[in-house]
Amino acid sequence: MTRLTARLPTLLIFFFAFALLVHGPIAQWADYHAFADERLFAAIPRAADVLSNLGFVLVGGIGLLCLASGARQRCLGDAWPGYALFLVALILTALGSGFYHLAPDNARLVWDRIPIALACAGLLAGVRADTHVDGHALAVTVALGVAAVASVLWWFLTETYGQGDLRPYFLLQTAPALLVPLWQALARSPRADRLAFGVAIVLYFVARAAELNDRAIFEALGWISGHTIKHLVASGAAAVIVARLVARTRAATSCAITQPAVPHPSSPRSSDTVPARGGAQS
Repeated sequence: MTRLTARLPTLLIFFFAFALLVHGPIAQWADYHAFADERLFAAIPRAADVLSNLGFVLVGGIGLLCLASGARQRCLGDAWPGYALFLVALILTALGSGFYHLAPDNARLVWDRIPIALACAGLLAGVRADTHVDGHALAVTVALGVAAVASVLWWFLTETYGQGDLRPYFLLQTAPALLVPLWQALARSPRADRLAFGVAIVLYFVARAAELNDRAIFEALGWISGHTIKHLVASGAAAVIVARLVARTRAATSCAITQPAVPHPSSPRSSDTVPARGGAQS
């Protein structure tokens, strides 16, 4: 592996960030809060969009319960803080999104977007720790968590002053889809890890497409909206990742294979990318 290849994820994310900088502010579309499904159920307004968040609670809660033991957390090693942030953020996403959809406005949207940003930050931190051995896993997790909150507060502050800017939030949401496959490929992560995250990324884009076609889907189907589908598919994507994490730690008493691997002879002598825990599998 050449040094340039090892630096490819960093170069890609910097190029994407530069492209966003050149593009200029990305505003939230004017009718963002006008969701298609306004139906009431059991006195809950927009009930489908509110209740469809329960999937995030279920996935995050099961993940935390299954990975609660110290032995299982040791299996994940330095990646545990990142994945723990991801799991907690899933539960917070359900609470924040449910709160927002009860009475959608910008102030409530902050509490919807912060947990989503934290979930992205947790995923980035967890996979980076899985594919890098540099002793900075906890610091990276904290830094990404702070950046996640800041990205949403930046949007809200700029929105308050009349020129909303979603670029930092958009960058953080897109970063896992750009970086995770590259990190795992360069680190020769186990095939099961790459497959799980690949499926989750595909489901993420399906969820985004459903969100962007909220009203069209509701008018076509009549019983479910695109935004409700977004919640269900996104929680399914999270479930795929959580299932893989649980599978990795199932043999909690024999986790030697999850310890940092010896760097591959062809890898550059840098902290950018090293073989993933679990060894090289094609």
